[in-house]
Amino acid sequence: MPSALEFMVRFRGVRGSIACSDPGTRRYGGNTSCLEVRCANRLLIFDAGTGLGSLSESLGEGPVDADLFLTHTHLDHVCGVALFNALNHPETRLTVWAGHIESPQALETVVRHFLEDPQTPVTADSLRATITWKTFRTGDVLEPHPGMKIATAPLNHPNGACGYRVEHDGRALCYVTDTEHIVGAPDRNILELVSGCDLMIYDSSYTDEEFPAFVNWGHSTWQEGVRLADAASVKTFVAFHHDPSHDDDRMDAIAAEIEQRRPGSVVAREGLVLIP
Repeated sequence: MPSALEFMVRFRGVRGSIACSDPGTRRYGGNTSCLEVRCANRLLIFDAGTGLGSLSESLGEGPVDADLFLTHTHLDHVCGVALFNALNHPETRLTVWAGHIESPQALETVVRHFLEDPQTPVTADSLRATITWKTFRTGDVLEPHPGMKIATAPLNHPNGACGYRVEHDGRALCYVTDTEHIVGAPDRNILELVSGCDLMIYDSSYTDEEFPAFVNWGHSTWQEGVRLADAASVKTFVAFHHDPSHDDDRMDAIAAEIEQRRPGSVVAREGLVLIP
């Protein structure tokens, strides 16, 4: 089995839609979506929510060589870019990827909007890092570095979104968030993407009971995550993108239900490390 240094994921932000600072969300965490993945001696970052600030602190003051893969560019998934201190270092190399935007130029325009006056005190002149912008079509298979394959799939979310499957050394980690399911009709794109994977991190914003009030919002439920995991023979299901109204006590109750339905599943918490 790969060591933690070869292939692992650390959850830096697990919350959806808006960051929460309420004391009732401290145990699971209140920062929005951000994953730190170490794969084939590379740093891969998935989404740039406010959880990116925690990753930035852990990396210290030196330069960073990393890839940032965005599921989409809604505010809660990109607002943490301004917190990434490594962008101020001239030796930092960051490649930003997205599959829901037509061109690298359009991707740069959208993300830089959150890095410039008057949105933040950060200005274009203060960004000394080398940033490369890359776009692809959802459904493409990417090979950004030797020994690494990343499959992609379209997700059902307003303005579009992309799911990812990272494969390394015979193991697979899937990141599928901000997608809305159709009741009774499993998403074939997702089933194909996550088939047989070791870890499936899935949008579990709501419960099935809550879901009817949020149709067309672009999110799913933990029960649908369980159904997909069972249908696709996923080894470990990870509930993610927790609704900001679900405090720690509510999350404990959800975690207990998930464990009963699919033993060995995990509810994501900030700081949690998992090895595919």
